Amino acid sequence: MARYTYDLVLNKPEDFVQFVVNDFLQKNRFETADYNGEAVYRAGDPMVEGYKYLKWSYIGGVFHVEAWLKGLSGEMDLDGFVGTLQKKPYKESLEQLYAALQQPIQAAPGQGAQAGPGMQQGAQAGPGPQPVPVYTVDNTKAATMAMVFGILSIIAGLLIPIAGLILGILGVTRARMGAGSSMAGRAKIGKVCSIVGIVVAILMWALNFFVMFA
Repeated sequence: MARYTYDLVLNKPEDFVQFVVNDFLQKNRFETADYNGEAVYRAGDPMVEGYKYLKWSYIGGVFHVEAWLKGLSGEMDLDGFVGTLQKKPYKESLEQLYAALQQPIQAAPGQGAQAGPGMQQGAQAGPGPQPVPVYTVDNTKAATMAMVFGILSIIAGLLIPIAGLILGILGVTRARMGAGSSMAGRAKIGKVCSIVGIVVAILMWALNFFVMFA
């Protein structure tokens, strides 16, 4: 079993950890799934970027996470060259999660909450006890990168098919991450362009092969 594992000592309220993690899972399009009888979270697709899996727990103030990809030979952790196009953005997203979990959660006197357990981001605080201000993961950068990679994949697919294919896969991966951000429109455009770029790259590759051996 090859899995990336990480333990982070937090000693913070469980509802805070639950809120931040659930927000992360939602924004990165994770869904509950059964993995060989094991309850896990899964995101991705089997065709372009492959599936990525995650398990987490919070016991005794320690946040524990297990993450892996499903390869042809079984589980893959998030290190090494094989599958780096999928591993790198996944690991970067987890690092965003760790940063959000480690934020100080002391509320400033009289300051309205931006987000917190039981309160949506951007809501105004009313009279009485104030929710703790919480910032969550922000995937707007991923949405922008998805659009850039998508456009470049179409251009590269016409000229250098292998480059177009790589850029297209990167675009699809970033688009999934950015779909839950405030720039979901960019992520959608990026995904469409990336898929087009992948198709163009495959067609050009096939055409070049046919011309070479015709």
